[in-house]
Amino acid sequence: MISEASNNIEIEQEIEQELEFSSVYRWQHWIRAASIVVLTITGFYIAVPFLIPAVNADPTNFMQALMRSWHIIFGFVLISVIILKSYLFIFGRKHEMERAAFKDILNPKIWIQQIGYYLLISKHPKLRGVYNPLQFMAYFTFYLMIFGLIITGLIMYVHVYHDGLGAFLYDVMKSIEVMMGGLAVVRITHHILTWGVMLFVLGHIYMAIYNAVFGKEGGMDAIFSGMKWHKKH
Repeated sequence: MISEASNNIEIEQEIEQELEFSSVYRWQHWIRAASIVVLTITGFYIAVPFLIPAVNADPTNFMQALMRSWHIIFGFVLISVIILKSYLFIFGRKHEMERAAFKDILNPKIWIQQIGYYLLISKHPKLRGVYNPLQFMAYFTFYLMIFGLIITGLIMYVHVYHDGLGAFLYDVMKSIEVMMGGLAVVRITHHILTWGVMLFVLGHIYMAIYNAVFGKEGGMDAIFSGMKWHKKH
């Protein structure tokens, strides 16, 4: 009994809990995730309707209009969350560890160690930031795709809603549309970027589970509780 107690004390002394993600970060993460799911389902329906509305003698079952409405609502939810996340990344005091990941990107040794870790031939490198280089570049690509989806989505939005925000954004969005080569190219780009985000989400879930299993630092717990476990140095 004494030896077990001493072992527990030793483990507690070697491992400490550290805040990884703030509550605002966690909330925006899950709102963003829910928005992507709804946008993907409604977006595919708008492109290729896969549901048949209930038969009604009156022309009131406008399923396409309903899906488009939810697509627009969650589109603006996603825009709001992305603006918040961008602000937190650039200015948030509790998000310095995210910005510190830039330093790890410039270190070739960390790149080699990180690739070795994923290949199960080396230990995880000691990072200055919260993201490893591969993680950071994946997120960077993800946000590029999200911004592309937002821009192409707004271009299509102003072609349907001509008052209010649509009228305000029309000239700018129309100029971008012309530079892209027309509305058909905008739609195709929007669709391709959607597939890119879907592939990222699948990879993101896989790597989150991978790091939780092999890292043993509460990698997945952090996005729920905000806390991660680290060995004391």
